[in-house]
Amino acid sequence: MARIAIDPVTRIEGHLRLEVEHAGGVVRDAWSSGTMFRGIERILVGRDPREAWVFAQRACGVCTHVHAIASVRAVEDALGVTIPPNARLIRNLLTGTQFVHDHVIHFYHLHALDWVDVLSALDASAAATAALCQRNNPGWPNNTTAYFQGVKDRLSSFVGSGQLGPFANGYWRHPAYQLPPEANLLAVAHYLEALDWQRNIIRIHAILGGKNPHPQTYAVGGMSVGFAPNVPTGINTRTLGDLAALAAAARDFVDRVLIPDVKLIGSAYKDLWTQVGAGLGNFLAYGDFPMGDDGVASFALPRGRVLGRDLAHVLPVDQGLVAETVARSWYRYRGGDQQLKHPYDGETIPVYKGPKPPYSVIDTPKYSWLKAPRYEGGAYEVGPLARMVVAHAAGKADVRAAIDGFLADLGLAPGALFSTLGRLAARALETQVIAARLGGWVAELSANMQGGDLRVADTSRWEPTTWPASAQGWGATEAPRGALGHWVKIRRGRIKNYQMVVPSTWNGSPRDASGTRGAWEEALVGVPLADPDRPLEILRTVHSFDPCMGCSVHVYDPAGGQSVRVDVV
Repeated sequence: MARIAIDPVTRIEGHLRLEVEHAGGVVRDAWSSGTMFRGIERILVGRDPREAWVFAQRACGVCTHVHAIASVRAVEDALGVTIPPNARLIRNLLTGTQFVHDHVIHFYHLHALDWVDVLSALDASAAATAALCQRNNPGWPNNTTAYFQGVKDRLSSFVGSGQLGPFANGYWRHPAYQLPPEANLLAVAHYLEALDWQRNIIRIHAILGGKNPHPQTYAVGGMSVGFAPNVPTGINTRTLGDLAALAAAARDFVDRVLIPDVKLIGSAYKDLWTQVGAGLGNFLAYGDFPMGDDGVASFALPRGRVLGRDLAHVLPVDQGLVAETVARSWYRYRGGDQQLKHPYDGETIPVYKGPKPPYSVIDTPKYSWLKAPRYEGGAYEVGPLARMVVAHAAGKADVRAAIDGFLADLGLAPGALFSTLGRLAARALETQVIAARLGGWVAELSANMQGGDLRVADTSRWEPTTWPASAQGWGATEAPRGALGHWVKIRRGRIKNYQMVVPSTWNGSPRDASGTRGAWEEALVGVPLADPDRPLEILRTVHSFDPCMGCSVHVYDPAGGQSVRVDVV
């Protein structure tokens, strides 16, 4: 067997190296290596738990607020704080907006280029593309011959300049591309439209959170925003109207552009790409979007596990059964690297035991800066497919309708979900489900305001004098890329230990002590490979997970150990 390395994998966040062995035109084995070290947890030790979310949020500049909400939930869990309904709704809106924005941008700007041949679009007929758009995206205004000729002319000028920018290293004209020129031109046009569209949806974060990325209005106990009908800044009656309009525009783009475009790609690629990339077959979701004050029971996206692709049963999730091993990771555990440690007792002790750069292959037993999370010792996939599978199995009506309708339109059986293409479809369908809920959360906020309920925070446990001497808590959320958990131990008003287990650590984990692959590694086995020098098919499958290495790993200076010192006065 021959071995190749892709380093760095592009169109992701952060630094990822993939090595695969292939024979007979098929991937036979794979290794996922995160090549940067994460040290956020070490920065947090000794700090005030109330400010942890500000630092934790900086774990990534793409997921923006998700680490903030996981962090405040962990501290609220430790201190026994229940947030008021308005804070719950604002958090739902921030999280939901993050999902819709992130998923749309991932499809068009990170993943679609694995399916869309940009140079082929230059061969398209503008008139035929306009006709295709009128069929594929009925009612969408940008559907004329003149419009698509303008897009084609812009693309031609761009290519003719010889400076292809983000398209420079694409595997254009690769034999694995299947779309006709007109579909490629349509996708390029919507790629450009999505760039413009995102400027509006992120205004929701700016309004509710003060800025994007990294909203600044979180607080242990709720949200630190003004909330009243006539408050001059913050959330008032006019603001709620603006939020409703932005939510409606976001949903319109998802319904009329994203979903039809994903179906168009799915129709062209379904024969092969619903048969490969299945991965582990075990799915885990912490769930999110509480619809009431009864916690997990009211989640719009439920908490649960599905084993062995069994859509008939949902199993419970107990955070006490989550643990991480560093058997194949560049860390050290006191007491032995083979053990599984619960995050409350987790350690972040970097010890690099890989090859000395530069190297062609990583041939050492330890091969990644990612730890290996496990649930009750088992490897799981997290992310949109996991959430949609769990929600479908749990009987969530809106999720079942979206999935079943998509499968029916493409003539696919439910088993097609468990594939590279199924993962792409799940992300789009989740976007549609969540976009449909944004307006309802705005309406609930408006009703509360009109009814005189202006509470946005519970400050009864704000002062450390009200805290127990020791406490610990778990904060869970669903980031766009999957299940995200923060664990905190507090002693005498300060953080004693802090651990984050992030989605791409679950999916991109190296093997554990027993040799079990992580989700990316398992999904790559069996993927076809037409040209090892242009491994487009590998990128299709790994991009279907939307890797985010920024959350998973951070910079480490091997000479000095500490890269950054942060002092707060």
